[in-house]
Amino acid sequence: YCYMCSFYQVYNSNCDSFTSFVALKGAIQLGIGYAVGNMSSKPDRDVLMQDFSVVETVFLPSDGSTLTPAHHFPDFRLKTYAPLAFRYFRELFGIKPDDYLYSMCNEPLIELSNPGASSSWFYLTSDDEFIIKTVQHKEAEFLQKLLPGYYMNLNQNPRTLLPKFYGLYCIQCGSVTVRVVVMNNVLPRAMTMHYKYDLKGSLYKRRASRKERTKSSPTFKDLDFKEMHDGLYFDPETHNALMKTLQRDCRVLESFKIMDYSLLLGIHVLDKKPLTRAGRGDSKKGQKVLYSTALESIQGSVKDPEPVADDDTFGGIPAKHRDENLLIFLGIIDILQSYRFIKKVEHSWKALVHDGDTVSVHRPSFYADRFLKFMSTTVFKKAHCKH
Repeated sequence: YCYMCSFYQVYNSNCDSFTSFVALKGAIQLGIGYAVGNMSSKPDRDVLMQDFSVVETVFLPSDGSTLTPAHHFPDFRLKTYAPLAFRYFRELFGIKPDDYLYSMCNEPLIELSNPGASSSWFYLTSDDEFIIKTVQHKEAEFLQKLLPGYYMNLNQNPRTLLPKFYGLYCIQCGSVTVRVVVMNNVLPRAMTMHYKYDLKGSLYKRRASRKERTKSSPTFKDLDFKEMHDGLYFDPETHNALMKTLQRDCRVLESFKIMDYSLLLGIHVLDKKPLTRAGRGDSKKGQKVLYSTALESIQGSVKDPEPVADDDTFGGIPAKHRDENLLIFLGIIDILQSYRFIKKVEHSWKALVHDGDTVSVHRPSFYADRFLKFMSTTVFKKAHCKH
């Protein structure tokens, strides 16, 4: 069932002058703009436990109301989840309300293709800073339950490769409901990714499909990595910081009984093509989200490399592969899978047919161990220092 198709029909039946995605993007931007503006009028205070479960609802008719602006889209209802908690979280990462609104609402959102098995849709803000992803009801529910412990963890450890969630919203139009989460963007669009991987540490059927391979920028998988790269090499200090961060993040996910997550890995080969400057909005108001680049996200005392010119590295982590100099971009994605009954069933029958240790769906502790082993032995390697 494709709720996006239903959105298409609902919006087209209500508003002939807008295509589905223009209407959806517009409603998302208008809704987030309203929610953030509404929050800015509320006084600052400490986040309380009950704030995580708050859901605020407002109706936005196209004609406008005493509380809401008039707009060109069909009437819709907006739900904002845990608004005060998410405001606090944005503040933790140095995101000012005006900058957030500017990123979200100043220019149309950019649609991205989805390489994963999920039916999610992805949008990117024009300044490259934020990803907006549609999520299923169960995922939104799970994220809300996760918030107290997850925030406690990220408050203590802002340097992490886990997704950074900046807002959770729900838009209802007619009989159709779309939920969206706002997150950090792992792969800067302005930097050419010569290779992209979605890695789980599993080898069972972990190869990019024929259809995926025909794309101009395909996302490869674990078996492809083993064939195409014999490991990425980092200086010892960077390697230790990267592995320490991955280990800590995996233990956090395990404690929440989360599994089936992936490492999204982007590789830019230096000197292969000139660095493109397109996309990283020159119209930006100097927004700099804290700990948002790959280099800032790994723990330890790794020093930023000397920028080539005006931050041309986009915070990529320097690495080597054979004689090539690389910049690595990465983050853990798809963490909203709790190890529910259906997953246990899925693993049981897969294990009967195949080697149970190679399938991607596994109990959280085994999943974390296998994931870390693959990253530390196959993907990320320590360069030997030359004396």
